[in-house]
Amino acid sequence: MVVGKRQSRPWIVSDELSSLIEPLLPVPGPKLVEGRPRVPDRQALCGILFVLHTGIPWEYLPQELGFGSGMTCRRRLAAWNEAGVWDRLHVLLLEKLRSKNQLDRSRAVIDSSRVRAPAGPKSGPSPVDRARPGSKHHLIVDGQGIPLAVSLTGGNRNDVTQLEPLLDKIPAVAGRVGRPRRRPDAVPADRGYDHEKYRRLLWQRGIRPVIAKRGQPHGTGTGTFRYGVERTIAWLQGFRRLRIRWERHDDIREAFLGLAVCLITHRHVQRLC
Repeated sequence: MVVGKRQSRPWIVSDELSSLIEPLLPVPGPKLVEGRPRVPDRQALCGILFVLHTGIPWEYLPQELGFGSGMTCRRRLAAWNEAGVWDRLHVLLLEKLRSKNQLDRSRAVIDSSRVRAPAGPKSGPSPVDRARPGSKHHLIVDGQGIPLAVSLTGGNRNDVTQLEPLLDKIPAVAGRVGRPRRRPDAVPADRGYDHEKYRRLLWQRGIRPVIAKRGQPHGTGTGTFRYGVERTIAWLQGFRRLRIRWERHDDIREAFLGLAVCLITHRHVQRLC
């Protein structure tokens, strides 16, 4: 399934996306000193997307393209993330999908991917990369692969430790008549989540665990369900800035992850247009 059309310059913010984001942005405070005029938010967002898509360092951001300086874009990204802009944008996009009956809550599929990272917050020695520092991106999606929540941990954290936090991060999505639903019917997962403790916790939440068991041959059927989350993880890695964690500060990395999740969800919304 192709979700949306690839732009030749994906860092250019469309009028439609800008109309969704701009009402969510915090109002800037008054300038305390005279100086250069403030870079418009839309141009700064284009600069942030340029870094996300190309992986270029902030200091190399080409100012001749009108984005403003790399540090301006970085500060704007951090401020917007702290204000919860990406979380609210994600909920808004999910509501658009739910209003069209395009959210599949029959199951929520979970998986993770490892990336190299400098030593710092939410990084740790990776057991599959000679104990080099790394981080993990943990993702939970609906039955179609639409991202519902994402989190960042150290590379040495067991995948199953993020099962409950990710379920708790799934937002209550309105958009249709009735109470907004958060709980999926089932959670398919691979052998990395094979712990009886967490199976019991899922049953206690009213969720059916569909988790492959260690030492058992393939044929459980979870691979069919997990295709959507694996594809979405591949889409995340399509953003070059997310392939390696260059940021020592975890808030900037989480801001990039939140923005990428919004962009992927927005592609699903565009498919309905």
